[in-house]
Amino acid sequence: MRHRNDKRATIRDVAKVAGVSPITASRAMQNSGKVRPATRQKVVDAARQLDYIPNLAAGTLATNASHLVAVILPNMSNSIFADTLQSISDSLRDSGYQLLVGYSDNSPELEESLVRTFLSRRADAIVLTGHVHSDQTNALLKSAAIPIVEMWSLNDEPLGACVGISNFDAAYSMTDYLCGKGHQKVGFIGGLLKNNDRTQSRLDGYRAALKAHKLQVDENLIRDVPFEFEDGARAMGELLADNQLDAVFAASDILALGALLECNRRNLRVPEDIAVAGFDDERLAKLIKPSLTTIGVPRRAIGEKVAGVVLAALRGEAETQRVFDMGFSLVERDSA
Repeated sequence: MRHRNDKRATIRDVAKVAGVSPITASRAMQNSGKVRPATRQKVVDAARQLDYIPNLAAGTLATNASHLVAVILPNMSNSIFADTLQSISDSLRDSGYQLLVGYSDNSPELEESLVRTFLSRRADAIVLTGHVHSDQTNALLKSAAIPIVEMWSLNDEPLGACVGISNFDAAYSMTDYLCGKGHQKVGFIGGLLKNNDRTQSRLDGYRAALKAHKLQVDENLIRDVPFEFEDGARAMGELLADNQLDAVFAASDILALGALLECNRRNLRVPEDIAVAGFDDERLAKLIKPSLTTIGVPRRAIGEKVAGVVLAALRGEAETQRVFDMGFSLVERDSA
């Protein structure tokens, strides 16, 4: 064990212990394919023995590559983003890349600040959530000359590439399903609309499906609230107090689960008295009673594709496709 005051081990020290040249040790630490696995293992073992820490800043200056990929998420409380983030990390790790993660709180100003910070740290690629950005952020990213991926929604004109689902089509599909069950008064509980293209698209899909069934779009049946259980329950309570409802479509399972709890509190039977549907297919969706009818989103597949697109771009592989629709499923369970 090295003491904090000891001189840090260098790549030359590692090479000496491993019995290889410094350039071979350097290549091994960079996971270069030019080094045989047995030799690389010797170098890795020597580095661990010496508590060797690579000088990444020096490597960045020399190669213009940081081996860091930045990801900006809207929040850290929603597990759907955690699944995608884990998938991105898992997919990048074997190629020697690590993640820098920032949370924008759906604020274009905070997102712009994060983009500036990540660019100053020479991130090799940046992944953003959605396609609503400030003009300055768009300008910064377009001039960055690094791979840019927007995820979780689709956009015909992405900054680089986009990987996600059609939130409009998914919401249309669920609303169409509820109307097809004979429900005439279908409420909608969505997240806050400001700077959130996913929620806006889901609301648009809901409205379009009602119109397709020749049903009136009643703004009194629509609520937009933060993505929290208690807000879903509160919104459900407001809808039940003011309206006669057949069904409620919540634009996230978190909101839908809150709505189910409010129905339970009021001794309403689901789906006999009112149907409830969600969006995301969270783990709790199939465990709660009644189990939740919802939209299944391939969260991990989105992360894997994001990583694949980033790695292909970093390798300089030409890619003509820029929009990757990962699809969704309507998961029918007991609540609707």
